Amino acid sequence: MKAELIRIGNSRGIRIPKPLIEQCGISQTVDLRVENNRLIISPERRPRQGWRESFRAANVTNREELLLPDFPNEFDREEWQW
Repeated sequence: MKAELIRIGNSRGIRIPKPLIEQCGISQTVDLRVENNRLIISPERRPRQGWRESFRAANVTNREELLLPDFPNEFDREEWQW
């Protein structure tokens, strides 16, 4: 699909057809970046968006295990000064 640039003050803009906006999940704000001489327009992402789901997916057993199962160990109980 081709689109013509339109004048908006001293800038230029494009009109994005509604079906493309809906398909991409764009609401009011977008992220813009340039990659390999191409303009990338994507829906705005909040910082850490999707992290909670990723962490849950990484812990598929849903068990909270200690990384050091023998902690505190004998040294910690008897020799170390807390």
